[in-house]
Amino acid sequence: MSMVLKNINRKNIVDFENIFVNYGMTTVLENINLKIFSDENWAILGPNGSGKSTLLKLFSHDIYPNTKYDFKKEIFGKDRWDIFELRKKLGIITNDLHNRFLYNGSSSSALDIILSGYESSVGVFAHHKFSQEQINEAQDVLEYLGIAEIKDKKAAHMSTGQLRRCIIGRSLIHNPQAFVLDEPTTGLDIKAKQNFIELIQKLAKKIPVILITHDITEIFPEITHVALMYNGTIFKQGKKEDMLTSKNLSEIFETELILRKNGEKYYFKNS
Repeated sequence: MSMVLKNINRKNIVDFENIFVNYGMTTVLENINLKIFSDENWAILGPNGSGKSTLLKLFSHDIYPNTKYDFKKEIFGKDRWDIFELRKKLGIITNDLHNRFLYNGSSSSALDIILSGYESSVGVFAHHKFSQEQINEAQDVLEYLGIAEIKDKKAAHMSTGQLRRCIIGRSLIHNPQAFVLDEPTTGLDIKAKQNFIELIQKLAKKIPVILITHDITEIFPEITHVALMYNGTIFKQGKKEDMLTSKNLSEIFETELILRKNGEKYYFKNS
């Protein structure tokens, strides 16, 4: 399977300056400034309700900034995108997409889910025609993800982890230039969570990853930078080692936390 390796020449993936977002009269994101480069892996970390999901919608072009303010909003150096072209370059993995396959595409096989990426559809339909090259590429993706043996398994009968891998594969067929993963281990048991994080680590060695999470245990060694979300804005951002401190995390989660590391893994010690 072909895959774009991390760019040797450093390029912007995300370039946001002074972005405000309103829902009606309510400001939900305020003064967002964020630059993410192609040689970095980021975690967007914050409690539920801090603005992480709204920030994700800025990445995907599902919402737009308040034009009352002067702002900059570029993805891969462009401020305007055809949404389908953007989705090919920026692989966005959400629980919403997972649920769409679980409930609306439940009869799709693993191979179907991968192939559906070519059509940006939930499942494969009779009018969809795929070349042998596309089918071979989809099978290569299944091999890469370690799920070739479930090629014919239906989404309704998959484990949460298996379906999540298929959805990643659906993006991989486009050779994306970056991945955004929103709360990626939701619904996984301990073993499946560890296996899935290992898969994300594998991806992060080749493709820039932006991980959106409230769970400190999801932050893996390949993450280089962290943005801390709090009350609809980026509280602080920078190198992982500078951001992940007991003081910073106690402030954004509004409770006293003691951060510890076991090898490369972060966890909270009971205070």
